[in-house]
Amino acid sequence: MEFKKRNLTPEEFRKMQVLELGMLAEFDRVCKRHNIKYTIVGGTMLGAIRHKGFIPWDDDADIGMLREEYEKFKSVMYELNKEICYFQDHTTDSEYRWGYGKLRRTGTTYIRIGQEHLKCKTGIFVDIFPLDDCPKSLIGQMFQDFYCFCCRKILWSEVGRVVCKGFYKYWYTILSKIPTRIPFSLLKLYTKQSNNNKDCLVRTLCFTSIGKLYYKHPLKQRYGLPKQWFMDCIDYDFENIKVMGSREFDNVLSFWFGDYMKLPSEDQREQHSACSYIDFGNNN
Repeated sequence: MEFKKRNLTPEEFRKMQVLELGMLAEFDRVCKRHNIKYTIVGGTMLGAIRHKGFIPWDDDADIGMLREEYEKFKSVMYELNKEICYFQDHTTDSEYRWGYGKLRRTGTTYIRIGQEHLKCKTGIFVDIFPLDDCPKSLIGQMFQDFYCFCCRKILWSEVGRVVCKGFYKYWYTILSKIPTRIPFSLLKLYTKQSNNNKDCLVRTLCFTSIGKLYYKHPLKQRYGLPKQWFMDCIDYDFENIKVMGSREFDNVLSFWFGDYMKLPSEDQREQHSACSYIDFGNNN
């Protein structure tokens, strides 16, 4: 099956960023009202430091939260202005298949390539990644990584059975028969053990361990990130708003990107959450 990428005009691309900016501001409002800590992560953190806002070619925004903070936010998510956005995860949308949450822009549609057949709610989004504790031992971290890999592949299988070919298509078709309640239940083995008082590494269970993306790092740094990076947060200017990020931005960005102030070559400046369909609704 072939999927056609929807090429956004520069005006549409910027409109999408502005709508995400509104969601960030609303999320920040609710979190600060309840003293909930979060930090912008990935390209969003890089954008705050290098561009004082969105990286011009970045098409989404990313937030990281320690598990306790994530659960606190879920308990007050109803305070989000529903005219702006709403929170989505597998507990609020039974068709949702990812192990982390999203803010969705109300009244919009945004369908990722290869996910046209999924039944979950869609919309322009901001990813919210819960960060769970890693085991102390390297062996425990490696086992956790494989355990989470299996859960992640089961959840992704509904996409894999459509976008993959050959053996993998059949393999993901088999995995897609497994009810999503099973991997979500299995993940609770780790989520229920996480708390802010434990000194350990943390990671998003249903996302590739960040350190594994950068093999220059020693083995002991591949399966998690220092929890302190997500506990000591300060405000950063981001476009025309302020958002929370790690005080240790230099350590964070150096770990992820190396020489993070160096701009990538032009052929690497591309949208990474490509869509096949987008509708801004009444958002002008």
